[in-house]
Amino acid sequence: MTSTIPDLSREWTAWHEQREHELAAPHGWLSITALHRLTELPTRYAGIPGLWSATADGVELTAHAAEGLVVPTVREARLIDHTVHLHPVDGRPGTPVEVGARIVEVIRRGAVHFLRVRDPQAPARVGFVGVPAFPVDERWVVPARFEPYSQPQSVTVDAVVEGLTHARSAVGVVSLDIEGVEHALVAFAGRGDELVLHFRDRTSGVSTYGGGREVVVARPAGAAFTVDLNRAVNLPCAFSAFATCPLPPPGNVLDVAVEAGEQLPA
Repeated sequence: MTSTIPDLSREWTAWHEQREHELAAPHGWLSITALHRLTELPTRYAGIPGLWSATADGVELTAHAAEGLVVPTVREARLIDHTVHLHPVDGRPGTPVEVGARIVEVIRRGAVHFLRVRDPQAPARVGFVGVPAFPVDERWVVPARFEPYSQPQSVTVDAVVEGLTHARSAVGVVSLDIEGVEHALVAFAGRGDELVLHFRDRTSGVSTYGGGREVVVARPAGAAFTVDLNRAVNLPCAFSAFATCPLPPPGNVLDVAVEAGEQLPA
């Protein structure tokens, strides 16, 4: 017997523990308690100090020093007194505004701005007991080939929030050989040289999250590489009703039950 299976299991366990640690961070995805869509009308939202409104190029916030809203900066934290303008970047992590132990994250998705409240005392975080997953199996470490596009292509996909869309950068196609059958997935640009494979399969909506899962892999130096589907993870929307996750493009469906990776959270 080789050491392949023990090594695979040991490495997966370390990776999965780190994954759960990040999810359960004080202001991680399990801490979100609200999502508010901003309009042009200055509005005060329940439990959040200040008046918030969307502008043509960002978000306007009016608050008094006594309300205790703080914007972290590179040099020092800035206590908000009167009016400030915030400019979150579309599709990226938002601009944080601290309210005591909580963070109001100002995000932009397309032309829409939202407030997302992160609270370390959120019930989902306090009651977190881990993410269920299928047993690790080496048959889900599959051969793959990457065919890059000559130039990245912008692809518009739907979101879990009704009426919202996401523009994603598609960089090529990854073909997976699963038990002798080839399956093609559009690969999206991740951080650095990473590729993101966002897909549904026959387990979606049954034993795994209906909005799909994703696998993040290093962009290969050549065409051939392997993809470990044991590391398929849920998107934040599987854990929170207050996420704005993109959905997989219609063609990113694996016609097989991928009984590997994370399962539907409790």
